[in-house]
Amino acid sequence: IINSVVLLILLSALTDPDQYHLTSAELGGEFEFMDDANMCIATAISLLMILICAMATYGAYKQHAAWIIPFFCYQIFDFALNTLVAISVLVYPSTIQDYLHQLPNNFPYKEEIMSVNPTCLVVIILLFISIILAFKGYLISCVWNCYRYINGRNNSDVLVYITTNDTAV
Repeated sequence: IINSVVLLILLSALTDPDQYHLTSAELGGEFEFMDDANMCIATAISLLMILICAMATYGAYKQHAAWIIPFFCYQIFDFALNTLVAISVLVYPSTIQDYLHQLPNNFPYKEEIMSVNPTCLVVIILLFISIILAFKGYLISCVWNCYRYINGRNNSDVLVYITTNDTAV
């Protein structure tokens, strides 16, 4: 659903670029926010994500385990990237302050966030990232269990025991 909303926003931005174009003065920096090439790349990634999610949904519905694997691989990749973000925050805590200085002046609560003790800010961000990683790990576990369940149901090596009152069996 989120990918569909992002896709709709990107497609509307591509059709009417003046509505979504922000100048560097509005952003408070010396860079362009989104040009057409970045919009096309973001649209392609959004379409790919919708396709991968649809494949996982179809695979779970039709009991085809192989259709779930691309979504599982995406989840592992996303988890690894978020883990790298957590490690980078832990190793280079000063980058948070640098990032805050780069935000536009009209960013909500920028001054309040910058006034927080940098060590406390790192701990808060690491706690937040840890909660996100734990949730993503849980979702990876759910998808893996779904894959194993479907694989087990479709496996023909399952032994079936028949019990009856007849002792000749």
